[in-house]
Amino acid sequence: MKKIIQCGIAGALMACATLAGAQTAQNYPSRSIRMIIHFPPGGPTDFVGRALGQKLTEAWKQQIIVENRPGAGGVIGVETVLRAPADGYTLLFGTSGSLALAPALQKLPYNVFTDLAPIVLTVINPQVLVVHPSLPVRSVQDLIKLAKSKPGQINYGSVGPGSPQHMGMELLKSMTGTNLLHVPYKGTSPAMTDLISGQITVMFNSIPTVLAQMQAGRMRGIAVGSANRSPAIPDIPTVAESGVKGFQYATWYALMGQAALPKDIVAKINAESVKALSEPEMAKRLSSQGAEPSPGTPEALGKFMRDEYENWVKVIKTANIKLE
Repeated sequence: MKKIIQCGIAGALMACATLAGAQTAQNYPSRSIRMIIHFPPGGPTDFVGRALGQKLTEAWKQQIIVENRPGAGGVIGVETVLRAPADGYTLLFGTSGSLALAPALQKLPYNVFTDLAPIVLTVINPQVLVVHPSLPVRSVQDLIKLAKSKPGQINYGSVGPGSPQHMGMELLKSMTGTNLLHVPYKGTSPAMTDLISGQITVMFNSIPTVLAQMQAGRMRGIAVGSANRSPAIPDIPTVAESGVKGFQYATWYALMGQAALPKDIVAKINAESVKALSEPEMAKRLSSQGAEPSPGTPEALGKFMRDEYENWVKVIKTANIKLE
């Protein structure tokens, strides 16, 4: 009899838990949601995060409050989310740098694959390879030939050691057998200033960051790193098209939660985000900034993150990159 009672109680508890979960998803969200972005306001990441937040606010009639928590390569932002309750009211708008590159490059105070829950991949942000007009190259093949004729003499910029710009160029170097000199900066603005002045002559950067300078003739775009050409600059070929077969480098942004976030809430956020990112008006708005909406399932994002991580591990090992 005692076992029967225990089984009855256990069954009732499981039923209650299931019902509670359903009610949680049904009522979610019932108040404002924090979206943590680990970059300062005004950049491409902030633009996409706020655009998605606006759509979710309209759909749910609950405010998505964006909080910019830059610093430590994304660690501050991620830890802010991990310290919050796993109830769906504090979300991370993370990037390829914090979710795939940083884990491959250094030891972090958390594990992105076990401490965070993938919700939705939002956009893929193609990076364009630009050169200063003084550099006599108009294609990737021109750059490869020049670099091989002057090993270690052509410099390229990045926003710091281990940054996506740094790693994108290291990937290109490893696949082409070239030797370019890395010049790290402490942010995009000083790097762009020196690229415009010719202090550095090569750089990978996001399309919104360099488009106006390209149009003004202050720098020349020779290729995009993504698998396909960007609708924002359709006349510029991909690096792979330019003869470096298999090359693929783009940054991306994803919405994440804590690992303990209930699956029904994950599913609800995913569904509404996919809907928002698939709207023609939204797609046009993002595409105008060079961002390509790429929403899918949480499972697809999880696999994508793992694949990206493993690819960067190979690049880091091949190039023997170590952060000091």
